[in-house]
Amino acid sequence: MERKGLGAIMLSLALAVAPAVKADTIAAALTDAYNNSGLLDQNRALLRAADEDLAQAVATTRPIINWSMGATSTRSRTTSDASTLHRATAGISGSLPLYTGGSNRLAIEAQKETILGTRQSLRAVEQDVLFRAVQAYMNVRRDTEFLSLRQNNVRVITQEFRAAQDRFDVGEVTRTDVSLAEARLAAARSLLAAAQGNLAQSVEEFRTAVGRMPSGLAPVSPAPASRSEAEAKAFAVRNHPVILETQHAVAAAELTIRRAEAALGPSLSLEGSISTSNSWGDTGPVDLSRDFDDRTRSQQAQIGISAGGPIYNGGRLSSQIRQLMSNRDATRAGLHVAALGIEQQVGNAYASLVVARASRVASNQQIRAAQVAFDGVREEATLGARTTLDVLNAEQELLDARANSISAQADEVIASYALLAAVGLLTVDHLNLPVQQYDPSSYYNLAKNAPVVHSSQGQALDRVLRAIGHE
Repeated sequence: MERKGLGAIMLSLALAVAPAVKADTIAAALTDAYNNSGLLDQNRALLRAADEDLAQAVATTRPIINWSMGATSTRSRTTSDASTLHRATAGISGSLPLYTGGSNRLAIEAQKETILGTRQSLRAVEQDVLFRAVQAYMNVRRDTEFLSLRQNNVRVITQEFRAAQDRFDVGEVTRTDVSLAEARLAAARSLLAAAQGNLAQSVEEFRTAVGRMPSGLAPVSPAPASRSEAEAKAFAVRNHPVILETQHAVAAAELTIRRAEAALGPSLSLEGSISTSNSWGDTGPVDLSRDFDDRTRSQQAQIGISAGGPIYNGGRLSSQIRQLMSNRDATRAGLHVAALGIEQQVGNAYASLVVARASRVASNQQIRAAQVAFDGVREEATLGARTTLDVLNAEQELLDARANSISAQADEVIASYALLAAVGLLTVDHLNLPVQQYDPSSYYNLAKNAPVVHSSQGQALDRVLRAIGHE
């Protein structure tokens, strides 16, 4: 049963990563990761919600018109009289802010800064999605090659074990040599099972990050680094989405402070209303012998200007201003922290890239030397000049060299893309991926003027949201 289970795992993994007629490429994986990302869809929706906050800020500068209707019926009864009074009213009222000390305008400008910051947040999420896909792609390639390496290792040690048994049978080696080979074979099979498990996990991560199963992943070259480390750091602190998002947050905080200060001043608004009412009813003694119909109609219209402003509010508004200033200062400090963090990311990515390149070169040299040593030791063992342990040790050194080379190649590619992400260039636009890019300005342009439901723009927004909801 155990061997059958192992065979099933091997078959499923082989089918998952088997080469297809056309090899899967890193560009195809990144394209599918972009197109299938639910995280990107989530943050695009948050950006559209921020666009609607701007529309609501614009709406505060426009007239507000409401209608109202009502009807009442009142029944009165005394010892000698009874009466019924019916009343129906209808009216329209409206108001328009004439002067708010710039508060409404500042709210609009602050929301524009928030939207620009949210766009940069979406760009940062895009980088995270693509980098996760790169890591998933390279880990599948790494673990696939590790699995192949472990399978070959089991075959080689199996041959050595059989050779040790044959030599023991003719008295050339002792039982110790056979036991050493048997122990190494058991360890190799254990490592093979671990490699199968690692590959299975990497395949699942690939499916989650890219949105599909891998198929025959092609080799990947490291992304080119066209800037020096110092130039990359300078570029990153000017263009990384985290930096730009924080800069817009600082600008929005400044505008929010000015808006709070404007609330200390007076405000002026125009107000008007039109209403009409109808009243009718029956009055008379209890015997109803004197019932009659009494109808009254009245109309009223008024227009006026109202002004007002705070005189004393217990210090609440002043406290709010000081609180906003503190929040602004915290955001400024966050900008400094973010810049240091981005510079550190660039430096770390450069260091990892240099280490991976050096490790790859050294590993290739190690493989060549270890291969020569292994071939020589095995040949000498057949002549009786080397022990079984010597052969197993030489084989292990060759295995380690090949594993180091595989890891170094994957680490170099991942580090190169990490460097792109650190400077803010791991985007579908910079990578020139064949995708339909999401345009944040399309929805913004439709929503920014706060269109009403029955307008052409309002209907266009409704169609956009319905289309997104059915995707």
